[in-house]
Parts: sequence; structure tokens; C-alpha cells
Amino acid sequence: MFASHPIHTEAVAGIVGRADVGASLFFLLSLLCYVKHCSTRGYSARTWGWFLGTGLCAGCSMLWKEQGVTVLAVSAVYDVFVFHRLKMNQILPTIYKRKNLSLFLSISLLTFWGTFLLGARLYWMGNKPPSFSNSDNPAADSDSLLARTLTFFYLPTKNLWLLLCPDTLSFDWSMDAVPLLKTICDWRNLHTVAFYTGLLLLAYYCLKSPSVETECNGKFVTNGKQNANGHSCHSDVEYRNSEIKPSFASKVENGIKNNASQRTQLPSTENIVVLSLSLLVIPFVPATNLFFYVGFVIAERVLYIPSMGFCLLITVGARALYVKVQKRFLKTLIFYATATLIVFYGLKTAIRNGDWQNEEMLYRSGIKVNPAKAWGNLGNVLKSQSKISEAESAYRNALYYRSNMADMLYNLGLLLQENSRFAEALHYYKLAIGSRPTLASAYLNTGIILMNQGKTEEARRTFLKCSEIPDENLKDPHAHKSSVTSCLYNLGKLYHEQGHYEDALSVYKEAIQKMPRQFAPQSLYNMMGEAYMRLSKLPEAEHWYMESLRSKTDHIPAHLTYGKLLALTGRKSEAEKFFLKAIELDPTKGNCYMHYGQFLLEEARLIEAAEMAKKAAELDSTEFDVVFNAAHMLRQASLNEAAEKYYDLAARLRPNYPAALMNLGAILHLNGRLQKAEANYLRALQLKPDDVITQSNLRKLWNIMEKQGLKTSKT
Repeated sequence: MFASHPIHTEAVAGIVGRADVGASLFFLLSLLCYVKHCSTRGYSARTWGWFLGTGLCAGCSMLWKEQGVTVLAVSAVYDVFVFHRLKMNQILPTIYKRKNLSLFLSISLLTFWGTFLLGARLYWMGNKPPSFSNSDNPAADSDSLLARTLTFFYLPTKNLWLLLCPDTLSFDWSMDAVPLLKTICDWRNLHTVAFYTGLLLLAYYCLKSPSVETECNGKFVTNGKQNANGHSCHSDVEYRNSEIKPSFASKVENGIKNNASQRTQLPSTENIVVLSLSLLVIPFVPATNLFFYVGFVIAERVLYIPSMGFCLLITVGARALYVKVQKRFLKTLIFYATATLIVFYGLKTAIRNGDWQNEEMLYRSGIKVNPAKAWGNLGNVLKSQSKISEAESAYRNALYYRSNMADMLYNLGLLLQENSRFAEALHYYKLAIGSRPTLASAYLNTGIILMNQGKTEEARRTFLKCSEIPDENLKDPHAHKSSVTSCLYNLGKLYHEQGHYEDALSVYKEAIQKMPRQFAPQSLYNMMGEAYMRLSKLPEAEHWYMESLRSKTDHIPAHLTYGKLLALTGRKSEAEKFFLKAIELDPTKGNCYMHYGQFLLEEARLIEAAEMAKKAAELDSTEFDVVFNAAHMLRQASLNEAAEKYYDLAARLRPNYPAALMNLGAILHLNGRLQKAEANYLRALQLKPDDVITQSNLRKLWNIMEKQGLKTSKT
């Protein structure tokens, strides 16, 4: 039953479930060690070696997953109620009379070790439980005490139903997958009452005061004497009058008594039920929100260890029925009913494994349980497959079910931004910030879009607001710190472009202070060097360029900027090596050829410079800065025809940029295309009427045109 149970699919098929499987392995090893400790206690010196194994395995189980530490409590239950078969009313008298001190020593050591492990775990967590978003556990965030209480009492019932009838399974049960129980009239409260009633009755049956007639392996004995079938079992009265030792009944099948020395003795049905309940209930306690709130509503992988108790409980129940009924037909019916249950469990497991084959199938399978989360995750998968329209539809479906999901609003905004739908992207980023004001990545992308749109003041305010978000109660602290650092980096770039180099340096330094360890700092260090370079603080600039190259040896911008610094300080041969290294690192990047061409131009190597300029413009023909600078270099190399070609391309890339039109007019002027030159000068003056250079060039052009008898616009 355990091997075929579908509830294990997530723990076995999902990578994160390895924690539960590993915890279960050491959980069982710890319990087995304690069983050995109990059986050798008082007889062998090795008993404390087994106890040491119990403690070490319990620690390993906890390191896999926190609930692993509950094996110590299960071991205590085993020792008291199964091994020594004490009843509830016998515990206090036994303590009072100080009987069997070895039992109390073992229980005390279990308690001490469990307390130590829990204390260490709490210390590693920073002496506070982890924080989760409201949607992860809606009941914990509810303002209504009644709703919290009713829901938390109901959730174990729902978990038991998943164990009993795992028909509907899901990778995620957060958000509204299990609606809150808000009133006493909710019919699900009947399930809760039935569950706890059954649980208490089972516990009472196992732990009640001993009676004269005691069941042992499905057979009844009286006062420890043999019954009609020749089967004997010690009564509980004997345990009160002698040293507390284990006493398991002989195994009886169809009235035949086996020799106890030849066959392993089995505990009574009551003892098996006690162990089953402890395995079912105790490992599940950390997930009940009883001691602290957890970050989920239901998690199927958490049921991996409790399912051991469930399978054992079902089995002992089926066995008790099988032994109790007399008719062969009923025995056969019980056997085939149990076999059918296992077959159905196995079929469901096989089907569920199909859902876990890949992410897309898994998320599609969860739509009926948690549509908001499933559609959102499906959107991420479809986006990674470049199915953009389907991904957008999935995100919008997710928001239909839950419109305030900040992550989903952000993901939709990011998708729209990547497809150049900037106005829509801004809208969704602002909604994401409204839903979660601490979502730094939304501020970052909002600022970048505003900066690219020329709305520098809005961008500056957005970056500043992002940098002021407190580092508390964050869903993902590492991602938050990286986004804040990126915001400061972009704010520094904004100041840099505006010529405020001191302000840029101040912001860059703040970014370095807030930068998390996983942040890649090479671009930040390079911009620090650029700012110092503009302030003519060359030693400081060189230091930061070197830091950039140390953090990422193949960082191309640092090779280019450091090459410029070396050229400026007279180290020409070193500078040329860095330019060539940048080209070697990425031969398809036109910007590298452009910088090298500028260096060659300054060295009066005009032919080589012209070749680099052409190469740069060919590779990055859609990048305005590359094309515009290439045209400049060709013009300085007196290759006016080639320069005209690239000035014309630059003007088409930015048709409303006055400098591009003015330079195109100037090269047309030089190349004798006077009427075209006039048209570009006039267009440049429309965009920038007070430009002195354009006005002067236009007057000179008109003089030439008048001398040649050409018609001008002023006439």
C-alpha cells in the first residue's frame, strides 16, 4: 500500500521532494535504532550505541526536513505505549513509584536531544520563523479568529481524505484552493467533527484502562490464560505487578499456535494502532499551524512520513476484520477489497507520474484545483518556449481568477516590455507595485522604461523610491537586494548622462554597500571608473576598471574603457592590446570596432580607422551611436562618400535628432549635393531653431547656391 500510494508522487517525482524522502530514510533508521535500544536495554552495553544512532539519525532527518525531528516523539510513544504497553492511567503511578528508571532515562535523553535540535534549528533561522506571503497560507492571514480556528481544524481532515481517496491531487494548494471556513454552518465542519471523533475513539480504545478481556492479534484472552485455541498472552495486570518488560503475543493463524522461539512475535492490535497513530499524527503536527504558521495550506510531500502510519493503520484494520469474521466469503471479500484498493492506488500513481513528466503537464493538471497559480506558472513555461501569445493569455487567465497577484502582474508587464509594448508594460508594473509596494524589480523596470522614453525626472523618482524600500518582510530578500542594487546602478547612469558625475559616484558607492554577494558587479565597477575618468581622477578610474576586470575577466566594456584610459595616459601599445582583446572576445559586436577605430584615428592611422568604422556600422547597422560615430570617423578620414552613406542611415534611425540632420546636411554640402543639404539644414533648424552652427552652415550654403544660380528657400 505504501509503495503504490499516489500521495507520494510529488515527493518522489519532484526534485524538492527529495527532502521528504531523505528525511523519511533517516526517520526510519532512527526509529529502528531506538527499537534495538529498547530490546537490548538492561541486557547489553551496546544499547547506548543504538541510542546514539537514534540521536544521530534523528539529527540527519531534521537536516533533510524539519519534521524529521518528530521521530524522537514517535520513539517515546513506542517505548511507553508499545514496548512497555503502559496505559494512560499507569504512567503517573509508574513515575510516582519510580519503577523502571531506564525507561525514564531514555525518555529524558530523547527530550533533551529533541530540545537541543529544535533550539539549534531555531538559532539557524535567526531565532524567528520564516515569513511567507499572504496567499501561501490565507487562513493565517485572516482577521477572523473563527475562520482561522475552523480552517486550521479542518485542514488535517482534508489531508486525511487525500490519504484515503487521492482522487484530486495538485502541485500547489495555496491561495483559494481550500476556501476558508468562515461560519459554524459550513457543512465541512461535519467532516472535522467526524475526523476528531474517530481519532479520539481510536486513541481511547488503545490507551484506555486495561480490562479483564484483552485482544491479542485478533484473539481474545482472559487474565493472561490460554483461550480455546491454545493461544496465550500476558495480561496487563502482570505488567503492573512485575518489572515492565516487553511481552509480545505468539502468532496464531487459523487456530494453530506457532512456537515463539521459532517465529517472530507480533505486538497486539492495540499496540500496532498506537504506533500507527503516532506515525500518522506526530510527524504531521509541524504542518498544522499549531506552533507556528507554515507557508502552505496543503503540501502533499509533507504527507510522505505520515502516510506510513496511515498505511499501517489501514492494514491493521483490514487484518483485524479478516481475523474476526468467520465466514470464508467475508474473508475473501476483505482480501479482494484490499487488493483492489492497492491496484487503484497504483493506477492513480502511474497516471499522476505522467503529470510530473514536465512542467507544462504538471501546471495544466493543477488548473482545476488552483487556477490562478497554475495558469501563472504555465505562462512562465510557455514564455520560455517562445509561445508569446499563449503565455500572455495564460497570465491574463491567472489574473482573471486573482487580480492582485503582484508576481503575475509583473510577469505580464515583463512580457509586454520584451515585446516593445511599453505603455501596457508600465500599466501592469504600476499595478504590481500597488499590490506589493516592496516589489523592487517592478520599480527597476518602470524606471528603465521611463528613462528610455526620456522621462528622466520620473525615472529618477522611481529609482530613488526603490532604493528606500526597507529590507524587512520580503518574499525573496536576495532578489530584492539585487533589484535595489540595479536601481541604484541605473540611477547613477542617469546622473552620469546628465553630467552630474559627483552625484553618480555617490549613488554607485551606495549600490556597492547594498550589493548582495550573488550580484555581478563588473558593470557597476566599470561605471565607477567612467565617472572618475570624467572627473579627471585617473588613478581612481584605473582602480575601478581593474576591479571590473577582476570580477569578470571577459567583460568587454571594461576592456574598452580601460583601453581608452591607457591611450590617454600614453600607454598606447597596452591600450591597443585591450581593444584587440575586446574584438577577440566578441567579433560580432560593432561597438568594439568603433572604439578601436577611434583609437586608430587618434593615432593618425586613417585607413585602418576607416576600415574599423565600416565594420562597426555593418555589424550594428540599427544602433544609432555606432552608425553616427562611424560616419564621423569616415569623414575625418576624408572618405566623404562613405561618410554620407552612414550619416544618411543615422538620420533615418533618428529622424527627429537635430545633430544627425545637421551632420548629414554638412556632408551633402561638402559632396556638392546642395539642395539636399539645404533641406536637411532646414529640417534641423525646425527641431532646434537657435543652433548657431546650423545657421552659419546654411548661410554659407545659400551663398554658394546663389553664385551657381540655384534657387534657395529664402528666395
